[in-house]
Amino acid sequence: MTQYLRDALPDELIEAVRMDGASMIQAFWHIGFPAARPAAAMLALFTFVATWTNFFWPFIVLDPSNPTLPVALQLLQAAHFVDYSVVLAGAVLATIPLLLLFIAAGRQLVSGIMQGAVKG
Repeated sequence: MTQYLRDALPDELIEAVRMDGASMIQAFWHIGFPAARPAAAMLALFTFVATWTNFFWPFIVLDPSNPTLPVALQLLQAAHFVDYSVVLAGAVLATIPLLLLFIAAGRQLVSGIMQGAVKG
């Protein structure tokens, strides 16, 4: 985030806003926050995906009566027989929220990529 904001917001722009009489809060709200929105959206998206797919820590900490989705998918497999239709249906159900989130955040992703592609 720091590197992105350092590249997206030149010091001259912040100085110009301050010279126009805006406070630091106004400068952040009207200049910094809109510039940081694509990077913040991607940071939130990657953090959510990492948390959603985390297996190891919930497997250690939680009891089997209240598992997270990755742990529940592992618990669907029996010791000697694996019903792949049930496991794959669970994997699809666990993937749907991630796909919906990527579709919703796609606009921010594209705007962040396009903003970084412009030379100036």
